[in-house]
Amino acid sequence: MEIFTSWPSWAHAQGPLSAALPEPTVRDLCEAVTFAGRRHGVQQRPTGRPYLEHLLEALEVAVSGAGLVDRDVLVAIVLHDVLEDTSCTEAEIARRFGLEVAALVRWVTRPRGGAKADYLASLVRAPQGAVLVKLSDRVSNVQELQRMPWRFQRRYYMETVAYVMPLAGAHPWYAKWFSEWRGRWRRVERWPA
Repeated sequence: MEIFTSWPSWAHAQGPLSAALPEPTVRDLCEAVTFAGRRHGVQQRPTGRPYLEHLLEALEVAVSGAGLVDRDVLVAIVLHDVLEDTSCTEAEIARRFGLEVAALVRWVTRPRGGAKADYLASLVRAPQGAVLVKLSDRVSNVQELQRMPWRFQRRYYMETVAYVMPLAGAHPWYAKWFSEWRGRWRRVERWPA
């Protein structure tokens, strides 16, 4: 199972992105990373690492792992948490990055006050671009699940198996990655709830 943690900053990501993608896409990704960095500011992941690392990991998953090249999907991956975790609006994303990116980000944004299970279940109706954003996000989140407390590990594992892995079925690279991941984490199913 490949782990995607080699792009902790834009400086690390820029070279591989330039080798894999057209220059206009790389420019748009640079703008999106700068925008997300400003929006997320000093936010950290639950592990204490800068939040921007998660966004770059998800981008690395998409480009280096799954081989995605679609500009809108890749930009949405970088911006996927700005509606949920910052004061950014969908209109602002649409103005800066286009209506399609804004729509993809909206699809993967959990509604405020909504149940997480309902939100995850709704993704079966999402456009494939939004599914790819969510899959890349979740690979980043679960690839080092061992860094989290065991109760979180079990809940997140079960949630991933129930809601996210079925979404991967139509996307062979993600399906294979999640299958390998589940094989390594299956012991969690035996842990007490």
